Amino acid sequence: MTRVSSQKEGLAPSTTTQRTVKVWDPVVRLFHWTVVAACMLNLFVLEEGKYWHRVTGYVVATAIVTRTIWGFVGTKHSRFNDFVPTPSKVIGQILDILDRNEKRYIGHNPLASVMMLCLMALLAATALTGWMTTLDAFWGEKWLKELHGAIANSIMVLAFVHAGAAVIESWRHRENLVWSMVTGRKKA
Repeated sequence: MTRVSSQKEGLAPSTTTQRTVKVWDPVVRLFHWTVVAACMLNLFVLEEGKYWHRVTGYVVATAIVTRTIWGFVGTKHSRFNDFVPTPSKVIGQILDILDRNEKRYIGHNPLASVMMLCLMALLAATALTGWMTTLDAFWGEKWLKELHGAIANSIMVLAFVHAGAAVIESWRHRENLVWSMVTGRKKA
């Protein structure tokens, strides 16, 4: 993608080139925004345990299964092997941040990879515990409802940390990471 600045009368032509690359494919973006919408609905709008709360949970469960499969067969940056967060990579990124020498990643950086995998695991656990509350074997079990709520609250905390990190990283790298999850494109 190339952007050309407008030419003012009497001045030499000026061209500003901003190259972008495709990073987030439609499956990744649909997964991301489906989870965002579902979490907002189930945490803040819909009544716990009621029909639409459960339907939204099943949508998230379906999204997780789809994203997990896509993590093995999808496009380059959607594949898990593109962003496996090894301990050395995570420690290296933390040290680089502390040294103010942080590398820019086109796909997920190591810390973002840890966050994404944690959120996916918590979403799966929330969907599983929510489904379990509908089973006769666990009907009315207080511990299960409390566990379901605690996991959901953990998602909310991590989602706020994730959003805050996206804003900070956008500022540090001078690119709008939130918008890249809408368009699928990032600076080259």
